[in-house]
Amino acid sequence: MSGAVPARPHHRLTPEGRRMREVLSYSRRGSRFTPRQAAAWEAHHERWVVPERAVDEPGFTWARHFGREAPLVVEIGSGVGEATAVLAAARPEHDVLALEVWRPGIADTLWRLADAGAENVRLCSVDAVWSLEHTVAPGSLAGLWTFFPDPWPKQKHHKRRLVTPAFARLAASRLAPGAAWRLATDWPDYAEQMRAVLDAEPGLVGAEVERWSERPVTRFERKGREAGRPIVDLRYVRAD
Repeated sequence: MSGAVPARPHHRLTPEGRRMREVLSYSRRGSRFTPRQAAAWEAHHERWVVPERAVDEPGFTWARHFGREAPLVVEIGSGVGEATAVLAAARPEHDVLALEVWRPGIADTLWRLADAGAENVRLCSVDAVWSLEHTVAPGSLAGLWTFFPDPWPKQKHHKRRLVTPAFARLAASRLAPGAAWRLATDWPDYAEQMRAVLDAEPGLVGAEVERWSERPVTRFERKGREAGRPIVDLRYVRAD
């Protein structure tokens, strides 16, 4: 499924043709590759990376790009793919869509997927909120992962955080009944905000849980630990 709204929110225009300023939960960083990233991109991107423009094509489906119909898990902000490769390799019966806007991170993910033998992953840099709203059918997701999203620690930037009431409502609508949204953060005030937002969403039931043992320790988690910040895991399930 795909809508007529452009897939890149920061490119949206008003009816009068003026560029709209959008509040996004991320910023697009540099795109320069290391030699290893460049080699991984050259070897794997045509097969595993879905171009942004593809989502605007008539009749677009993720299944077409995976080459099969399978339960779909979405990871928002896959970074360099440390968790993606391990979790996807352990779930060959699932398709994993990793949404990441940082191209060097996507390139790093490609070699990790190849090393892990996880061919059931596709990566795309289209905005995650737009993607869930326009390319994922209601009640269809087998899971949603959001590990160490940008905490936007300054108070004036909190509006850019991903986990908001509007996004929680959207996420709940896309999960299949009984499917889980797993989150992790190392910022206590963001963890508090996440709990408040998710507890208030009637479509979700859950709480803070023990660290998910299947999730590998990533560099973001290591940095949080080294800085003395507690790691908080949350698990919320589609209620109906």
